[in-house]
Amino acid sequence: MCGIVGIVGKEPVAERLVDALRRLEYRGYDSAGVATIHDGTMERRRAEGKLFNLEKVLDGEPLPGTIGIAHTRWATHGVPNVTNAHPHFVEGVAVVHNGIIENFSELKEELIAEGAVFESQTDTEVVAHLLAKYTREGLDHQAAMLAMLNRVHGAYALVVMFADDAGTIMAARSGPPLAVGHGKGEMFLGSDAIALSPFTNEITYLVDGDCAVLTAKGAKIMDFSGRPVTRKSQISQAATFLVDKGNHRHFMEKEIYEQPEIISHALSHYVDFAENVVKQPDAAIDFGSVSGLAISACGTAYLSGLVGKYWFERYARLPVEIDVASEFRYREIPLSKSQAALFISQSGETADTLASLRYCKDEGLKIGAIVNVKESTIARESDAIFPILAGPEIGVASTKAFTCQLAVLAALSIAAGRARGTITAEGERAMVKHLVEMPRIMSRVLNEVQPQIEALSREIARFKDVLYLGRGTSFPLAMEGALKLKEISYIHAEGYAAGELKHGPIALIDENMPVIVIAPHDRFFEKTVSNMQEVAARGGKIIFITDERGAAASKLETMATIVLPNVDEIISPMIFALPIQLLAYHTAVFMGTDVDQPRNLAKSVTVE
Repeated sequence: MCGIVGIVGKEPVAERLVDALRRLEYRGYDSAGVATIHDGTMERRRAEGKLFNLEKVLDGEPLPGTIGIAHTRWATHGVPNVTNAHPHFVEGVAVVHNGIIENFSELKEELIAEGAVFESQTDTEVVAHLLAKYTREGLDHQAAMLAMLNRVHGAYALVVMFADDAGTIMAARSGPPLAVGHGKGEMFLGSDAIALSPFTNEITYLVDGDCAVLTAKGAKIMDFSGRPVTRKSQISQAATFLVDKGNHRHFMEKEIYEQPEIISHALSHYVDFAENVVKQPDAAIDFGSVSGLAISACGTAYLSGLVGKYWFERYARLPVEIDVASEFRYREIPLSKSQAALFISQSGETADTLASLRYCKDEGLKIGAIVNVKESTIARESDAIFPILAGPEIGVASTKAFTCQLAVLAALSIAAGRARGTITAEGERAMVKHLVEMPRIMSRVLNEVQPQIEALSREIARFKDVLYLGRGTSFPLAMEGALKLKEISYIHAEGYAAGELKHGPIALIDENMPVIVIAPHDRFFEKTVSNMQEVAARGGKIIFITDERGAAASKLETMATIVLPNVDEIISPMIFALPIQLLAYHTAVFMGTDVDQPRNLAKSVTVE
């Protein structure tokens, strides 16, 4: 994730900004920059690579000024270099940005037609040009900011300075987090409270749709139409912890809500957002020539692999053999050197997965690692590394690592389809466009369904057993939903393929058995609805998780219906993962369990 810091201060800010950025290094980045205003002039210093490179630049060319913004960039649009590094300047406007501007291509074409000249490859520069345009047209800074916010679409956090106003920083949030820090005669902004902990412990967290105007006297917060809103401040414990929970009760909740931003940065490693194509993956595995894939993992990572199996087989016509690593390692599977193997692990240290990897390596297969820790043992022993870039995941029950694993598998399956000639160039662009839209849709879903799910969790907490059903890629999601619920609430739950209902589980259905059905309106929908009718006929309590088309098509009475936006099948598993994560989380909170550290579980299983 990128890092953002801003200070409206009463003493020089450049060194303080860089120090604050250093506290965000754990988020990952590939370039950095800082800008200040001094004597009516706005200047910046930028550098590729780590912060010490930026510090060297500042040592040679110091930046005076008591107001400034700074940024660590994880490249999305455009390669990591000085030109693409933030802040971006256009006609007295400086912008730093986390996230993705989905409609940047259309906006860029419009601005170029009006005479704008772009210096970088980034989507961020579009924001600076829009602000400059509206300012030229006579709008004041606040009006220009609001006009820009009503033109851009996507998931983003933006921080802006104007050269002719050395006392104000403006900011906006639509997805990625932003925190306002309150000081004595100075104010601060950060993408994480930990960055602000050296300056203040009084924090106000912006919510989606907030625009803030900071001066040394305080912060004015409004919505994107300019109506004032009130946000409470709180005392942050960020100085105590390496990673702060922010305004969330638990790390798991924070990690659920980080997913729109995290996904955008994971995708940036695999997708060319400007061209809507998947970048060439690690050449150590040639998906175009392998005869099949063997996939193995444990727990949630195994379930992401199951979703990947559907994608590789459907989009790349590539046969996939998959099993949990604790079984895979002992099956003595007959394998061919023409195959490749993928191993999925958040930690990269999972003992059974590592043993399965070594078995495949001994059989002569090319090995790929889908991991969150690039320096891990599994990564080091693999031929190709496919990082999920989820950042630190503190909660034992995996959330953002799961959806990042899915995002990487989706990108790899598209790349494999392209290499094997089973996906056309037009088909690839269409699927990638859906991937690019995903962070915005995830942010919308998290905001819209949370109140309903929190209320529903109080009902779920009354039951001792829960069934989850799904077909296609929703079948692994059903198992993931059941796994999450049992992990942190300790309610017994099982996930089944919906077509297997009548082959045993239907015997359990009565008025005391909630059945959670995950059913987007896809090619399996009508068959899944028929399974729901079987549940309803036996008095089962149905919780229906579907999309707008599915809700309109089904006439069954349910205990609750959770309606998500209509989305393409390639992103459906990531979107539908969100309500099942929230349902498990809120149920566990209501029951009073230890959400982040559930009993008997460890984050990384390094023994057999």
